[in-house]
Amino acid sequence: MSTSSRPADAGAAPMSIRARGALMILCGAIFLEGIDVAMLNVALPAIRAELGLSTTTLSAVVSAYVLGYAGFMLLGGRAADLFGKRRVFLAALAVFLAFSGLGGFATEGWMLLVARFVTGMASAFMTPAGLALVTTTFPEGPQRNKAVLVYAATASAGFSLGLVAGGFLVAISWRWVFFAPVILSALILALAPRLIADDGQRRADGRFDIAGAVTLTGAMLAAAYAVTRLENPGEGLQPALYAAGAGLLLALAFVAIERRSRAPLVRLGLLRSGSLVRANLAALLFAGAFFGFQFLASLYLQELRGWTALETSLALLAIGIDAVLAPTLTPRLVSRFGNARVVLGGLLLAALSYALFLRITLDWTYASMAPSMILLGLAFALAYGPLTIAATDGIAEEEQGLASGLVNTAFQFGAALGLSAVSAISVYSLGADASPAGRLEAMQAALLVPVAATLLAALVTVAGLRRSRLQPQGAA
Repeated sequence: MSTSSRPADAGAAPMSIRARGALMILCGAIFLEGIDVAMLNVALPAIRAELGLSTTTLSAVVSAYVLGYAGFMLLGGRAADLFGKRRVFLAALAVFLAFSGLGGFATEGWMLLVARFVTGMASAFMTPAGLALVTTTFPEGPQRNKAVLVYAATASAGFSLGLVAGGFLVAISWRWVFFAPVILSALILALAPRLIADDGQRRADGRFDIAGAVTLTGAMLAAAYAVTRLENPGEGLQPALYAAGAGLLLALAFVAIERRSRAPLVRLGLLRSGSLVRANLAALLFAGAFFGFQFLASLYLQELRGWTALETSLALLAIGIDAVLAPTLTPRLVSRFGNARVVLGGLLLAALSYALFLRITLDWTYASMAPSMILLGLAFALAYGPLTIAATDGIAEEEQGLASGLVNTAFQFGAALGLSAVSAISVYSLGADASPAGRLEAMQAALLVPVAATLLAALVTVAGLRRSRLQPQGAA
């Protein structure tokens, strides 16, 4: 994050009307992806009650999306570079619409699994293409920074508001959790071709690295599967270890193929950028901490305190203040202090938020929890958008899709790792004492994961700041 640690030029030309329209559509798409994930999380108990799903199948419904999303993310990002960002974005949005609708009509568990896996795949192509369209529509500097921060704030708002919307929709029918995204995606699909300009990007020689695509996707799927298996420590580590081993072998095969390919799917030299690697590592740790915390907070409020899903959603809504602060306050801070310093401030606030929540008791009032929620909203406003900027800053236009795929993969794998880590530690810490007091102690042990992950992300960011001071102006 060294190049992004320097303040950007304060002056910026105003956005054109067409550019504002394009940003609105792209923000609508990332908002759609955020509410889709959040609403499903709220609807899971109702889905199990109507379809009679086992706990394993219900968990697989969530994991199927993660597998499709994480497994195809880098391929989706590179496809946007090779075949056109606008073309890939629109095609993926259409697939998202169709399979979200399929989920709403599901009558069996396997239908939900298929719908969520393909929806995850569609998101894996749509999300990096959308972010790449944002970064290539606006020139590098203050205007792009503002656009990316608005985009990131919309993603966060989608997730926060999705928690509340999911609670209301489940009260009608859990199927509306799938039908509502269909309506929104149809509207976006109708407007997008008129407002998003054709980037005209096509691979002139027609070559596509099939071997690289197959090995990369296989490696990502295996890694994602290994992570999701960790959520069930009672099943043993053997399946996760086998999957991780297969993923490692496929990753090594992918590197060997890319070194020899005349038209590589991923230019390995891109990974030599220290700022890109640090931004992605910090993004992975930040996402892991946040999703692990949210999972534990939801369990605490619903299972130990007896709150309803809607009450829990409203309690977590305070985190959504970043949707207001990210596009208004954060650009000014980035302009004055640079990305890395703003990210560091956000990470330290997040660590403080999680540390304060370690004091939970069985009779905590919401007033006692509120500081953690508000601090976490501030942390998100400061860290999420600037991390996205840092991960794509200075990357050539023809590789923006790949860079966008990398940072989205980092966020997605971080979320999966965080959930798996806190779930595993909660189960191991619980032992034979399943009393409320015993479960509370297990949750407190698991809450150490978000604290540690966020502090580690802060150390990574500090390393980038120190490196930027030692390097001459303009070094990467």
